[in-house]
Amino acid sequence: MHIELTSPPFTGAPVLVLVAGLGGTGSYWQEQRAALGARYQLVVYDQRGTGVNHELLPNDYSLADMARELHEALRAKGITEFGLLGHALGGLVGMQMALDYPGSVKMLIVINAWLQLNAHTRRCFAVRETLLRDSGSAAYLQAQPLFLYPADWMAANQPRLEAEEALHNAHFQGEENLTRRLKALKAADFRSTAHLIRQLVLLICARDDLLVPWNCSAALHDALPNSRLQILPWGGHACNVTAASAFNEWLLGELATLLPFPEYHEENV
Repeated sequence: MHIELTSPPFTGAPVLVLVAGLGGTGSYWQEQRAALGARYQLVVYDQRGTGVNHELLPNDYSLADMARELHEALRAKGITEFGLLGHALGGLVGMQMALDYPGSVKMLIVINAWLQLNAHTRRCFAVRETLLRDSGSAAYLQAQPLFLYPADWMAANQPRLEAEEALHNAHFQGEENLTRRLKALKAADFRSTAHLIRQLVLLICARDDLLVPWNCSAALHDALPNSRLQILPWGGHACNVTAASAFNEWLLGELATLLPFPEYHEENV
């Protein structure tokens, strides 16, 4: 797996791994990279079967596979300890890594994720799968923003949406890979294991998320032994994009104490 490491902004800079959701590509984090890059060494990557890591996935592909692949890729780069920021599926990958590799994951930030798949979310995925199967990838990608963004934000950002749609069409991961990654996502269930995640987990969600109801994060918060929950009033499923300023301000404030810099780091620049 190919992963991208930014240059550390100073000697000993903490490592923060950014894991996208079902889309799978590292470009999802452009609003966060600018805000975080001066303080952390960032790891951004295209997940297996997406972007530059495009290859046919096995039919039995699982969340544990996603966690193992990322862990192996990080170790190959000499990264043994890190914080992790994950969106939806990316957050689930982070929780799986916290279970499977607890010595590596120092803390987690999880955006709009869940303990188990909600019936409403399952219905949304069924609609999207039907679009993909019956109408093709172009129709699937045209509908995708409806599940990610608030309506008023979409109305004000049409040129951006058109550019994103063109990019996603050009680099679509393929029906087979998307279906297999979605199958792995839907099978994820932390009801019997969430209590074993001992790292601090920061949970953030948006009350107007159309794809994953906000109370899924609340249920996850109740199941985790060491977590905090932040609920945004607006922002949709991709609230780190639509409400980037508020999200980044919250994120940097939390990370300042949870993933701190080495003492006197300015002298090591």
